[in-house]
Amino acid sequence: MSTLSNGRSKPHEIVERALELSTADGCVVIADEESTANLRWAGNALTTNGVTRGRTLTVIATVDGKQGTASGVVSRSAVTAADLEPLVRAAEAAARGAGPAEDAQPLVTGTPASPDFTDAPAETTSAVFADFAPALGEAFARAREGGRELYGFANHELVSTYVGTSTGLRLRHDQPMGTLELNAKSPDRQRSAWAGRSTRDFKDVDPTVLDAELAVRLGWAERKIDLPAGRYETLLPPTAVADLLIYQMWSAAARDAVEGRTVFSKPGGGTRVGEKLTELPLTLRSDPNAPGLESAPFVIAHSSGDDASVFDNGLPVPATEWIRDGELARLTSTRHTAALTGLPLSPSFGNLILDGGGDKSLEEMVAGTERGLLLTCLWYIREVDPATLLLTGLTRDGVYLVENGQVVGEVNNFRFNESPVDLLSRASEAGRTEKTLPREWSDWFTRAAMPALRIPDFNMSSVSKGV
Repeated sequence: MSTLSNGRSKPHEIVERALELSTADGCVVIADEESTANLRWAGNALTTNGVTRGRTLTVIATVDGKQGTASGVVSRSAVTAADLEPLVRAAEAAARGAGPAEDAQPLVTGTPASPDFTDAPAETTSAVFADFAPALGEAFARAREGGRELYGFANHELVSTYVGTSTGLRLRHDQPMGTLELNAKSPDRQRSAWAGRSTRDFKDVDPTVLDAELAVRLGWAERKIDLPAGRYETLLPPTAVADLLIYQMWSAAARDAVEGRTVFSKPGGGTRVGEKLTELPLTLRSDPNAPGLESAPFVIAHSSGDDASVFDNGLPVPATEWIRDGELARLTSTRHTAALTGLPLSPSFGNLILDGGGDKSLEEMVAGTERGLLLTCLWYIREVDPATLLLTGLTRDGVYLVENGQVVGEVNNFRFNESPVDLLSRASEAGRTEKTLPREWSDWFTRAAMPALRIPDFNMSSVSKGV
């Protein structure tokens, strides 16, 4: 039996000790060690910076009873050795007080142990900004010279996750996540433009490049044009495409589709798997090993839901095609919902990539537009109708009118009403796939690569007076 001090113990030791303390029939322990580093700026000057660290421990106890297996889940932060036994006992009490778990499955076995399971957690520090910070200073100087002000933040997070189970799994995954958001404003605050990037290490983002892009957009905004609501040919940039398709995937649970509750339900019963969703050769996929978008190669589930099960912790996550050459190929499922629906097991995703076969940049797509709108990003996206996945939301930080291949000015913002599934069916062109930051969902999901999409008749349902 291992012994721990009352100080800050190593994560793998905490996991092992929790498993030793467990008296349940089965136990899963997840230790998340998180560190963050950030910079914030306003008016072309740094305002704050800092580094934080934290630990969260999740204990999942399973208890076999005459009616089936029950589970109890308890998570706590800042856990030390002294907190461990009460936490384990609380999870066991929750399991014994619960009814049989609908998603109960045998705990996963047989996955080889991670060779670095006993190593110290990875940690980020302010050093991650060693090259970025001087470039940001240069961007401030250029912005001042150009008569614009820069606002924004850079955040880097590194989470080391340790998963141990009573069936012998010992797995570990390190997940770096970085986001850069940059706003440029005119001194009178009447014009605003936004750009964002997702990164693993801040070595592939250059704020001076983003500032130059924003300077062009602020120039476009010097001419204001009022347009009414209506349907417009619209160029959706990769960030907007990502926000819409992430929501689509969050709504792609196999069980919900089989039960007739989603856009992926087939009228009369069954699902739309195998149905052609778009005539474009679009493939929507997830791959834990995608370069620059690497994610956990095994299931990490802190709770159970329609697309996740605590019993699946440690299950391998393979590369998966959700839409293949325009055809719906898979819906998300756990072992339980796969058995329930008869559809293949398809664990939830850690990244999302849309390949459309196109090679044009967004600028080249603008050049090929006779008349249409160019969006910057979307925000305040909300669901209106789950049966069609109708979403509503607002445009933000720049909607531009394109005529004869040139941006001629900035138009007013709009509220939109669209279904991402419907948009895929009507898309007439896909550009080059590139890494992007989903602006609306960046607090939850950052690993995406998308092309710009041309939509011939995007529904701008009303004019918005917001930002």
